Order: sequence, then C-alpha cells, then structure tokens
Amino acid sequence: MKIGLIQLNVGPSPSENLPFLLSAISSCVGKGAEIVFTPEVTNCLETDVTRQKQVLQLEPDDIVLAALQDAAQTFGVWLQVGSLALKSGDADGRLANRGFLIDPNGIITARYDKIHMFDVQLSETEGFRESARYRPGKTVVLADGPGCKLGLSICYDLRFSYLYRTLAQAGAQILTVPAAFAQTTGEAHWHILLRARAIETGCFVVAPAQTGIHGGSEAALRQTYGHSLVVAPWGEVLLDMGTPPGDSVIDVDLSEVARARARVPAIDSDAEYSGP
Repeated sequence: MKIGLIQLNVGPSPSENLPFLLSAISSCVGKGAEIVFTPEVTNCLETDVTRQKQVLQLEPDDIVLAALQDAAQTFGVWLQVGSLALKSGDADGRLANRGFLIDPNGIITARYDKIHMFDVQLSETEGFRESARYRPGKTVVLADGPGCKLGLSICYDLRFSYLYRTLAQAGAQILTVPAAFAQTTGEAHWHILLRARAIETGCFVVAPAQTGIHGGSEAALRQTYGHSLVVAPWGEVLLDMGTPPGDSVIDVDLSEVARARARVPAIDSDAEYSGP
C-alpha cells in the first residue's frame, strides 16, 4: 500500500500552519497515498506556555482537527495525525499531547495521549520538562488502519522499547513515531532508535517529523531534527526526507512483516528478565 509522510516546520499560530498542511495532504493524495502521517504537534509549536495556551483549544473546538476531519472526507483518505497540542480541561492546567486516527469519512477512530514525557537536561543551556506542560497518557493504543494494524506512539516514547514490543505482540504491523525531536538528540539517536524498534518487533516504523527552527517567543531554543523516516521490518531505511519541509509517498509491502518475524521470531518469546 502507499503511505504519505508530511514533514513540517510549524510555528505558534495554528491557523497560519494550516495552508501548508492541507496542501501537503492534497499532494500525498495526488500521488496515490491511502494513509497520510503527520508529525507531533501538527497544529502549534510555541515554547512560551502562556502564549501557547492563548491559541490552543479543547479538542471539540480545535480548528486544525476540524480541518483535518474535513480533509480526510474530501479526499477519501486515512489520516494519522501524529499529535495536536490541546487544552485538556484538567484542573492543573496541563495540556494534552494527543494523536488521532481519522478514517476517510472524517471520523476519529482512535486517540492516543503521549505516555512518556520528555524531561531531560541535555546540557547547561538546553533542557526540557514536558511533564510541567503536558499531562501523560496512560493507555497503549492499537488501531485498525486501511488493511493494517497501527501501534500508536509519540516522540520520546521511542526510547521505551517495551511499548513497541507490547504493540507488536498485540498485532501491530506499522509502528508510528511522529516527533518533534530535538536537534541534539536527533543527530545522536534518531536513526539508530527507529531502526532498532523496527528490527526488534519486525514492524514497519513510520516517523514523520518536525524540522528546522521554529518561530515563537524563544525560537533560538527550539530546533527540530527533521529526517522523517520509513524503516522496513528488517531494519532498512526506505525513506529519509532530510531537512526541508514537504511531503513524500512510498510503497510498503505489509507481507514483509511476516517474513521478518519468521526469520527472527523475537516477539514470540515470553521470557522475562528476573535479575541476577
């Protein structure tokens, strides 16, 4: 089947980000894509939390989500929206980092809230505390896509291999890893970790990404790595979109999942580490 990936360089305004996004979806559909994947925080990337909350909405009111549902119906295409930053309504004011699967009728068929929060100190000047802004999800999500099973995840989830093993054992054939990966960690770990998750599980890994310097109140502090990837179940990188924003469509053969797992049936093992 043909899948489309969109690589974005979003800024702090959801309405200003929409035209490029909708044009890229149209482009993917014109190239034959049956399902299109978008990155993490498809709607808005703003480093200042106060300004971010001024433009974000609750899910029922989000203009980007509504536009994507309309686009899915108009084009008759599946959309895996990597995530949207949304108000959650929680008493502590934290946001949701939520992915969506939308069918060709524009209906949301699955939601996934990012489980693992990016709380790291990469250097004296570069640190992130995502849990202060977003509340973590609690539920692992396996979704039915167009003739395939999708295991949903978001960005920092990538470092937690047990999540992908759980999804693969539940039947996932494609693992989604939409991201806004930091430049520093991207250069060091992005390709290696994505290939590892594919090899460990015998799944395709589809990882659409944010790229470049992002506008906002502290633009110099937010640079994302790009390099949206598709990795085959045997670990080959089938697509690397580099750093420019844009879209790409690629054929994937889902029968490769069964072939890879037959060669190395690692996910069939139920053994657990019990310590020394």
